[in-house]
Amino acid sequence: MKLQNVILATESSDARWDLEVSDSVLQTKEATNADRGAPSSILLPPLCHPHIHLDKPYILTCNHAPSDRHPDYTDLAPQSGSFGEALASTSKAKERYTAEDLYLRGSQLLATSYQQGVTSMRAFVELDHVTGTLPLQAAIRLKQDFSHLVQVQICAFAQDPVFSTGHGEENRSTIEKALRDFDCSIDVLGSTPYVEQSEQDSVKNIDWAIRTAIEHGAHLDFHLDYNLDSSAGFLVEPVIRLLGEHQWTRRVDKSKTIVIGHCTHLTTLPSRKMLDMASSIRQQKLPLHFVGLPTSDLFMMGRPTEKQTTPHARPEAPFRQCIYTVRDWRSPAAGLLGGGLYQAGTVDDAELLFSCVSSRAREAIGLSNVGYEDLLKEGSEWRPLLLIENIKRMSVRPKPGYPDFEIPARQRVSIKDVVWDPPEVSLRSVVG
Repeated sequence: MKLQNVILATESSDARWDLEVSDSVLQTKEATNADRGAPSSILLPPLCHPHIHLDKPYILTCNHAPSDRHPDYTDLAPQSGSFGEALASTSKAKERYTAEDLYLRGSQLLATSYQQGVTSMRAFVELDHVTGTLPLQAAIRLKQDFSHLVQVQICAFAQDPVFSTGHGEENRSTIEKALRDFDCSIDVLGSTPYVEQSEQDSVKNIDWAIRTAIEHGAHLDFHLDYNLDSSAGFLVEPVIRLLGEHQWTRRVDKSKTIVIGHCTHLTTLPSRKMLDMASSIRQQKLPLHFVGLPTSDLFMMGRPTEKQTTPHARPEAPFRQCIYTVRDWRSPAAGLLGGGLYQAGTVDDAELLFSCVSSRAREAIGLSNVGYEDLLKEGSEWRPLLLIENIKRMSVRPKPGYPDFEIPARQRVSIKDVVWDPPEVSLRSVVG
C-alpha cells in the first residue's frame, strides 16, 4: 500500500509525506514529490468506542415490519422522556429479543462504527433472568465475524439489580454462570449498582463485582452515580475503598483497568472533595478511568425534575468542569459539543478532545496502545489509521444559464480542523 501526500498529526502541517507499507511493515517514509497544489490527506489515530451497548442499537429505528425473527419496538418510543421510563422500556424490549434481531442490529452498529473510523470498542451485553445468555452469544458471533475490522471487547453486563428485587439472585447467578461457561470470550464484568433498591445493596453490588472480576481476571466497568443530586450518596467512594480492601493492584494483572461510566454526579462535587478523591486514586495507583458520554448524559440528565416547571430551572450541564473525564464522544462530530461544554477552543483542547475518542479511550479499556509517533517510524508494524481526505474544490448548483459554480474547499490539515469541523468519512477511511 502506498499513501501519498499525507499530513501527519504530530509533525508540521506544512510537511507532506509519502508512506509505503508492505508485509504489514512501514517500509519507507519520505518527503513527498507531489504537486503542492494537490489536495493532501491527514493521517490520524483510529477511533475507539469505550462504551457501546451491542444489544441496544437501533431499537426504535429498526424500520421493518415485525416478524418472529425481527420484532418491532416502535411502541416503546419515549412519551415522558424520563430516566425511569427509559429503564422500563428497555426491560420490555429485552423480552422481545431474538438471535436474528440481536445479530442484525449489532452488525449494523459495528459496520457503521467501522465506517466512521472506529477500530476498537468495549461492547456491553446485558445478561439477566429475561435475556439469559442470548445477547452474549450474539456478541461472540459478531466479535468473530468482524475480527478483521474491529477489535471487540465483550463486557458481561448486569443492568438490573443483582441483590435486591425478586430477581436479584437469579440475575447474579446468570452472570456468574456466563463467566464460567464463556470465560474465554468475556473480557469485562460490568455492573450498575445504582439500580439496587438501597444504598446498602448498591455497596454489596460493588463488592460482588470487584471480587468476581478479580476471581476471573477480568476488566471491571461500573455504570455509576448517574444523577445530578448533590445530596445523594457518592458511590465512587466505596468503589475506591473496596478496590483497596480487595487489593486490586496486587491481585490483578496490570493490564486490567477499572472504568466508571456516566458518573454525572461527579460534576456536583466541591473542588476539595474532587482533589481528595484524585489523591486517593493516585496513592493506591489504581488504574481507574472515568468514561463520560456527553451526548447521552446531556439527554438523560439535562431535564427538569418533577418539581421544576420551566426550562430555566434545568440543572447545569453535566461534565461542565471535568474535561478529563470524557473518553467517548461517539464521533469527531461531537468535538463541536465539547468545545461548547468546556469553552475549549485552543489547539491543545482539540488534541485532547480527539485523544478522548482514540488513544485515551483505548487506554481506559486496557487495550494495547502503540504511540502514534512510534507507529510512523520506518520498520514499525503497520496498524489501522484514520485517513481524512481533502478535495480541491466544491461544486454547487449554478444559476440557470450560468457556468459551473465552484468554490475552493477548505483543507483539513490538523486535528483541530477535524474536531471543529468534522468531515464525512467512509469505509475507505480506515487504512490498514
